[in-house]
Amino acid sequence: MLTANPTPPPRTYHLHRERQRRRILDASEKLFDRHGIDRVTMSDIVSASGLRTSTLYQYFSSKDDIVWAIVEEVLAESTERAKAATKGAGTALDKITALLNLFADDLVNHQAKVRFMAQFDAMYARDWPADRLLALEAQISPEGFQQLGWLIREGIADGSLRADLQPELTLHAVINAVVGAQRRLASLGSRVELEYGQPIDSLFREITRVILLGLRVT
Repeated sequence: MLTANPTPPPRTYHLHRERQRRRILDASEKLFDRHGIDRVTMSDIVSASGLRTSTLYQYFSSKDDIVWAIVEEVLAESTERAKAATKGAGTALDKITALLNLFADDLVNHQAKVRFMAQFDAMYARDWPADRLLALEAQISPEGFQQLGWLIREGIADGSLRADLQPELTLHAVINAVVGAQRRLASLGSRVELEYGQPIDSLFREITRVILLGLRVT
């Protein structure tokens, strides 16, 4: 007598779903980088992932959901790397330097990710409310941007940063300037190098060097 196939163990089923989800995200990232998020359709993602349309929609109801899932991964990974980079640093200036070095590393070794975030910025400004990003950031890092103010206060207290800096404003301004420069350089790439006659990583490290000079005690 034939018996029905047993139900897969929960862990096996979970791993299978994770693999399927990963296939969708990986295929989407490649398409977004090659063609631009706006030009990619769900049908394109179905074809690139090798999955059925019905399977894709079990995981994501729209292209927007896929974009936000990738953003969540990027922000979560960046948050963990930032914690690891600053954990062993001494002064607040050392911690800020470590953070800026992470941005430089991403520009050199993870340009596709940086280009994706540049595309996301444009879509975020056009299509999505700030509340959605704020909620995601709070989910990933409950302390949020308060950490930036604490870091400036720490630097003023330990003597590594200028005493006239504004804790609630300074590092927000620094991060926005650095992120903007990083994403512009990654997006324009060789065009910037032809225009200025310098590699994008050299340009970016000079930007961070000038910023750090402006923060430190003279």
